[in-house]
Amino acid sequence: MLTIAEASGNIFGYLWADSVPADFDGSRWAKVLCPRGAGFGLDGLFLLYRPQAAEPWRMEHWEPDGSHTFCSNGTRAAACLIGHAPGELEALVSGENVRLRMDDAGVGLRLAEGAAYGLQPSPLRLDHPHALGWTGTPHLIVEVVDVDAVDLATFAPPLRFHPALDQGANVSIIHVLEPGRARIRSWERGVEGETLCCGQGCAVAGAWLAQRSGLDHWQFQPVGRHSVDVSVGSIPDGKWSELWISGPVHRLGTLVPDPALLAQI
Repeated sequence: MLTIAEASGNIFGYLWADSVPADFDGSRWAKVLCPRGAGFGLDGLFLLYRPQAAEPWRMEHWEPDGSHTFCSNGTRAAACLIGHAPGELEALVSGENVRLRMDDAGVGLRLAEGAAYGLQPSPLRLDHPHALGWTGTPHLIVEVVDVDAVDLATFAPPLRFHPALDQGANVSIIHVLEPGRARIRSWERGVEGETLCCGQGCAVAGAWLAQRSGLDHWQFQPVGRHSVDVSVGSIPDGKWSELWISGPVHRLGTLVPDPALLAQI
């Protein structure tokens, strides 16, 4: 049985590790259960381990194409499965160490930080201002005049697979509405399409805009109905600390896959 939850319009499926078969293969399950049209139209599949006292809450995430990645929005939404009591906890998500904060406004996530994380020099020559960031996955942020005027299905794929980017990149386009507020649209790896929100894309965009503007808090309006708040403590030389994304999350219910669907795994 899958539990379904959402964050910023993205919908994820969750399985508990003590309830799956011994031969569970997350990549195979994600390829069958997630894709639009053939599966449930999920933005990703999570395997959750029961929280243990004094240890990070462990979980693993796979994209619809079966790739094993870190996912910030899905991690925030996972908090629906253990309640919304105010407080913080550490989590280990597909190998990335992050922190979750639950309060009345929703769930916040502090992204991994350290020497490997932050804004990076770009090898790209683009006509638009842009930035690269590493959150555990690569993100390219491109500033445009109007995000609604861009045909993202044409604009994003050449950048997502750009030969100068060894691992490709998630591609987000932004335009600033006013100081502290911006619009964003995102094309994500693994989904290979536009999603309602890329939480890490929002975080990297917020860090870049904070570095440029000196404003340490930015609110992003993605395609989904809920805005995403991004705050950063500091970002010397592009290496952020206390980079948080936050917003509401909701548990949507449960699904029982048909045996014929499970037979494809």
